[in-house]
Amino acid sequence: MSLGFSVSARVARPAAEVFDAIVAPDKLSCYFTTVGGASAPLAEGATVVWWGTQEVRVEKLVAPSHIRLRWQSGAALDGDTVIDIRLQALPDASTLVSIDEHGWRDDDTGRSASYGNCQGWTQMLCSLKCWVEYGINLRAGYYPHELQTTPEPPDEA
Repeated sequence: MSLGFSVSARVARPAAEVFDAIVAPDKLSCYFTTVGGASAPLAEGATVVWWGTQEVRVEKLVAPSHIRLRWQSGAALDGDTVIDIRLQALPDASTLVSIDEHGWRDDDTGRSASYGNCQGWTQMLCSLKCWVEYGINLRAGYYPHELQTTPEPPDEA
């Protein structure tokens, strides 16, 4: 048995725009892969690097509705977990984005890894929504190792 999870959010933009924000490295790096960025656009059959170290293999890309990714995890049953990102165009010109990741071993290590990734994908959806709808990068300075590159606010006089 393998562990998995699903998260979803509604983004008030058309599916093609949301899809592009996920596929294009210059956009993805504005709200998700902030440290190290994304090495290249997502393209079916390609391997890209996120955060400067994480290899991401693109198994399927159907614009603007589905992206299937695979990446290594030491806690996975077969060494990799599979991520399905589905975008559903809604009648009000918004998009329902659903992310499913599965493939972890059903043990303490697998549970811990899956919980961490569930948190990460939830943050990604919140950040995607803020970036695409309002141009706000919620993850800027979020992680302690990013603090050296985040400017300090000016002193109040």
